Amino acid sequence: MVSSKPDLDVVVSAALAEDLGERNEDVTTSTVIDPGLMGEASVIARKPGVLSGSDAAARVFEMVGPTCKYVAIVPDGTRLGAGAEVAKITGPLSSILIGERTALNFLQRMSGIATLTRKYADALAPFPKVTLLDTRKTTPGLRFLERAAVRAGGGHNHRDGLWDAILIKDNHVAAAGSVSEAVRRARKSGMPIEVEVETLEQLREALESKAEIVLLDNMSTDLMREAVEITAGRAKLEASGGMTLEGAVQAARAGVDRISVGALTHSAPALDLSVEVTRTWR
Repeated sequence: MVSSKPDLDVVVSAALAEDLGERNEDVTTSTVIDPGLMGEASVIARKPGVLSGSDAAARVFEMVGPTCKYVAIVPDGTRLGAGAEVAKITGPLSSILIGERTALNFLQRMSGIATLTRKYADALAPFPKVTLLDTRKTTPGLRFLERAAVRAGGGHNHRDGLWDAILIKDNHVAAAGSVSEAVRRARKSGMPIEVEVETLEQLREALESKAEIVLLDNMSTDLMREAVEITAGRAKLEASGGMTLEGAVQAARAGVDRISVGALTHSAPALDLSVEVTRTWR
C-alpha cells in the first residue's frame, strides 16, 4: 500500500518560500546584517510543555543559504520546564535570522500538539487498557508532522487518511440504507471495519454485522456504559465527539477501549518557544 506521507523537504521548502516571497529575500536582514557575521543561538522554552517538531526545525536551517547547524539538546517527547534549552544553532547570523520564524512555527505548533496530547495521556494513565487516538482533523499538508507530535505526547494515530482504513460514518450509513448494509458492502475491502453509531439500536446492528470496531459518536457516559455491557467484548468500542479532558476520563471509566480526540490537533495552543542569539563573531 502506497503511503501518502509528504516529503519533509517539500513542506519545509514551501514554508521558507512563503516567508521569503518572490524576491527570495529577507530584506531586513540583507540590509542590516553584515553577511560575514557568524552567530550562535539557542532555542528556549518559555513555558512548560512537551517538545516536538525538531526534525522540521533542523531541516529549515539546513535548507537556508548559507546553511546553519541545528543541534538538538533533548529529543522530541521530552517534557520541558520553563527556560529549558531545546537546541543550539550555529552559522551565518543572517541565515539564523532568516530561518528563525519558520523553524519556530514548526516547533511551536508541533510542541503544542505534543503538550496537549500529554495532558490527555497523563489523565488516562490510570486506564492502561484505553488507547488515546488522534483524528483526521489536521492542518492540510502537515498531517505527518502533527501525527508525529501526537506520538511524542504519548498518544496513538488513528488512520493516515481515507486510503488505509475503513470507517463507516453517518453519511455512509444513510447512503447505504442501514448500518448492516454499509458493513456488508465494506467487506469487499478485506480490511477490518469500524462503524460509527449514534444509538444503541445501531450498536446492536453493528455487532450483528460483526464490525470489528464500533465508534460511539457523542454518546453520554450512561449510554457508553450500556454500550459496553451490550457489546460484552464482541468488538472494540471507541468513544468520540467533543472529548474534553474530563469527558475522556469519564469515557475511560465507562469501559471503552479507545478514545479519539480531534482537539489534539485542531485546537492545541502553540507552545511558547523563542530563538535567542547568544553570541556573534567574524
